[in-house]
Amino acid sequence: MNTSETTLQAPAHLVHEHIFNRGNPIAEKKTAWALLLTTVMMVAEIISGYAYNSMALLADGWHMSSHSVALGLAVMAYVLARRYANDHRFAFGTWKIEILGAYTSALLLLLVAGLMLYQSIERLINPTAVHYDQAIAIAAIGLLVNLVCAYLLKDDHSHGHDHHHGHDHGHTHDDHHHDLNLRSAYMHVVADAATSVLAIVALFGGKLWGASWLDPVMGIVGAGLVAIWAYGLIRDSGRVLLDAEMNAPVVEEIREVIADSPIAATICDLHVWRVGKQTYACILTLAVREDVAPDYFRQQLAIHEELAHITVEIVRV
Repeated sequence: MNTSETTLQAPAHLVHEHIFNRGNPIAEKKTAWALLLTTVMMVAEIISGYAYNSMALLADGWHMSSHSVALGLAVMAYVLARRYANDHRFAFGTWKIEILGAYTSALLLLLVAGLMLYQSIERLINPTAVHYDQAIAIAAIGLLVNLVCAYLLKDDHSHGHDHHHGHDHGHTHDDHHHDLNLRSAYMHVVADAATSVLAIVALFGGKLWGASWLDPVMGIVGAGLVAIWAYGLIRDSGRVLLDAEMNAPVVEEIREVIADSPIAATICDLHVWRVGKQTYACILTLAVREDVAPDYFRQQLAIHEELAHITVEIVRV
């Protein structure tokens, strides 16, 4: 008995790839350059610290090493996300590798703040002699390097969307569309720049007026600033990792589309989560009285370009 096998081909418009984020090659390249500059400056400060017997320079050099590690994490996250972009094990793409890098970097930033606080309090209790001239010179060069890195890493690309889909949504998406991995790298160099500024002020105060206590006090202030920045980054990246996106503007847009649909439908279940810097996936269960296909509502929701993956389930009532 002969048997024949037939393969059912899905309609072309229903087949799509699961690559929801195209990466950020420009940011990856800039972060790599910032990593190189920071590492070179770190080595220079550590060598100078030993050469001039300056604990201030040595401490700042090792402090900068933590930022080098963080920038290395950011670069590695970009590389891994790009390398595994076509790996089918990642059901919704590899973008969250970048977010995981940002979250890890934020934890490291918090650790840096704790280390700065500990060293500052120790220096306040047990003052040590500071080689002001050498420390000021190297700190100034470090500040210049940090400013260059900050300029490289500044995410100045506008991601705002003006949606004119027949009704006014009254909000933008700017807060949701920043590159968190790039932001984590940027925060590290900005934190280092801020501590460099505080250190220079403190060093000049100690040299000119003998106010040696300014150095540790400025360190405590810097630690507080770094901790605040780290908390903000942990909050934002953690929200993405935990899929806590149901307060995103696109959720209200989905509800508005269904409410304004010519075919009456009631939302029974709705899940929205981010799968890319500017893209979301959603699963929607609708209760309807009429005989309508899920594709009808998918087409209505497709007007929102940030919805990259839409699953609609229809329940007849």
